[in-house]
Amino acid sequence: MKIGFIGMGNMGRAMAEGAIRVFGAGNCVFSVPDRKHGEETAAATGMTFAMTNVQAADADIVVLAVKPQVYAEVAGEIRGNLPQGALVVSPAPGITIGALSGMLGGHEKIARIMPNLAAKVGESMTGVTYGDALGEEDRRAVETLLKSFGGVAEVPEKLMDAVVCVSGSSPAYVYIFIEALADSAVKYGIPRKTAVKMAAQTVLGAAKMVLETGEDPAVLKNAVCSPAGTTIQGVSALEECGFRSAVIRATDACYKKCTEIK
Repeated sequence: MKIGFIGMGNMGRAMAEGAIRVFGAGNCVFSVPDRKHGEETAAATGMTFAMTNVQAADADIVVLAVKPQVYAEVAGEIRGNLPQGALVVSPAPGITIGALSGMLGGHEKIARIMPNLAAKVGESMTGVTYGDALGEEDRRAVETLLKSFGGVAEVPEKLMDAVVCVSGSSPAYVYIFIEALADSAVKYGIPRKTAVKMAAQTVLGAAKMVLETGEDPAVLKNAVCSPAGTTIQGVSALEECGFRSAVIRATDACYKKCTEIK
């Protein structure tokens, strides 16, 4: 199966590296507007650098890894040049399957996805919604691609903007939390490199506990909070500072921005 990537920014490269692990570099092709960038990426990954978007779109699965603002332009270039039966995969926030189909001149085999940058280390959490024209074999092909760089959860398209909030954008919030937690440790004398490692591993371990135990986060939180102990004092301070409200407000702002993208 041939995979074509139009665009090779941070997210495009992260997804492509996953695809290489499963499909092989020889079956992956990509296009970028900057020739030097393209040649360097080809040399580093073994993928084929296509000189045009139309050439990159000559594939079984075509991933439009470009900014939403240029979707109409890129879709206009490849419209009418997609192979029959090609699956188009769109990670753009705010652009519906129907809207993209219109940009592509009525092409219907479209899957809308929302990965995150952890795809770079094979740990993305990707939400996906499939267009009605995709059969079971098509869906399995897309799922194989998505699983090459992490976990997958199918959701209705009406919830894709919420997926952007909980998965697509939220790693940035986690990085801020790790940085702040490390800062607090540095304040009391722990070397920064050690503090960052400890904070990051703690976040990783806590997340793994949620995923592997299946417990509600509130239950796990309560298990750490001994009566009159140190942890409940820290949790109380977070609540006083509006920790939960800040996270929810960030999600609201992210969701609002998603609805404004056309």
